[in-house]
Amino acid sequence: MKILAQTGREDIALVSVAETGSGRLVEFVESLQPPLPRDEKWILTVSTLDGCPVRCRFCDAGGPARGALSREDILEQIDHLVRRRYPDGAVPVKKLKIQLARMGEPSLNPHVLEVLEALPGLYDAPGLIPSFSTVAPAGTDGFFERLLDVKNRRYGPRFQMQFSIHTTDGELRDRLIPVKKWPFEKIAAYGMKFIEGDGRKVTLNFALAAGLPVDARALLDVFPTEAFLVKMTPVNPTREAARNGISSTDGSLEDTAARLREAGYEVLVSIGELEENRIGSNCGMYINQFRGPKASN
Repeated sequence: MKILAQTGREDIALVSVAETGSGRLVEFVESLQPPLPRDEKWILTVSTLDGCPVRCRFCDAGGPARGALSREDILEQIDHLVRRRYPDGAVPVKKLKIQLARMGEPSLNPHVLEVLEALPGLYDAPGLIPSFSTVAPAGTDGFFERLLDVKNRRYGPRFQMQFSIHTTDGELRDRLIPVKKWPFEKIAAYGMKFIEGDGRKVTLNFALAAGLPVDARALLDVFPTEAFLVKMTPVNPTREAARNGISSTDGSLEDTAARLREAGYEVLVSIGELEENRIGSNCGMYINQFRGPKASN
């Protein structure tokens, strides 16, 4: 792998653009969660597609969809990050979170399943926890059934499943995520199967933006509080968000969180470091700067 460009800070987040052995251009991130040190929690966020056909209205990863990355393309990103700090592959980190969420909807790439199958045997990393974040596109039922099998055989409860839904208003959800996707009822049914036997809750993710409601009653009607938790972040200040007039919520995340907690949900509020917005390690695509101004058209 050849690193082509890098930005960020060692103590917060480093974003890298690289060329893989197959010649694909990829972007990946390693980050910390201050004040936790690296040996407590280390987050690796890698790309699974070259571009993304979903084109969520606030995400800079959309634009020309150049296809699925291979198993080797994805593993090269992880291996570069791991070997840079732990050359022997022994990773003494209590929580090594590998997020398949940098660029691309992971359920649109079957090679992701091969990566998840292989990961536990590649490193001495007892803290390994894959994190799978998805908008649940329509037509991916076979992928998700296979994902359930890999999770049960290879990871058990050490697997984070996250559905990005962003609002409880169906019409606004369709506008924000402009592809056909699973309805809430189907997500809920799959989530219940996913936690059978291990009890780790499935995450419902909301990037809160002004004008996008999160209704506790609408969630309670579909998602049991014993099986699902809610994670909320402010929508990041990306180029696509600005282009589509999407800005961070004008209300308090904590007010929304309080209503959901009152309804019985476990709620995580993740605001992160403001410096990450400058670095672009949240949703901003450093790779677009590298490709030039037409990259997201």
